Amino acid sequence: MPDYTLIIGNKNYSSWSMRPWLLLRHFAIPFAEQVIPLFTPGYDAAIRAVSPSGKVPLLQHGELQVWDSLAICEYLAEHHPRLWPQDPAARAIARAVSAEMHSGFMALRSAFTCNIRRRTPTAPSPEVQADIDRIAALWTDCRARFGQDGPYLFGAFSIADAMYAPVCFRFQTYGVDLSGAAGVYLATMLATPALQELSRDAAAEPHRIAKYEAP
Repeated sequence: MPDYTLIIGNKNYSSWSMRPWLLLRHFAIPFAEQVIPLFTPGYDAAIRAVSPSGKVPLLQHGELQVWDSLAICEYLAEHHPRLWPQDPAARAIARAVSAEMHSGFMALRSAFTCNIRRRTPTAPSPEVQADIDRIAALWTDCRARFGQDGPYLFGAFSIADAMYAPVCFRFQTYGVDLSGAAGVYLATMLATPALQELSRDAAAEPHRIAKYEAP
């Protein structure tokens, strides 16, 4: 039996759930998966029966329960040190950009909701464009400063990449076109096997949430 159980929402919609899921899958860390579909009858009772926060994702490791996607990733990194960059300076910046993703980019999140299956080219508002520009600048800077040894933000895939994976799917859904190093990184992420697997799983999910499907 795997040591870890990860409780998640729909793969198509739950951007917070996908972060630790992708991390575990990319690094081939065995885990059991439990999906509680969002906004279905009985969802609230089902998630509150297992999650102290009443939200997904939740990692169970023996008797321990860890909630919040970034906290889960940090906990996994304590047991699997390769999940953060090894260089202290790179690791500090990786944590900083991950924290910025965790707490920021509200305009982008609100306007471009997570729906991996959809393809809906949309002109961004000035506020959303500002978020897009900041993300592109972050990606370009990380690649230039720390990405010499691989195709990801800090060379090898890390928690920072998992944190920005939902943004990559959002850019694909809403037709955001990036140039230069940021565009290359976006293409690299979308071609990553773990993201490809998640995309296939999302396409196969039968459940549809009306408010995320409306134009």
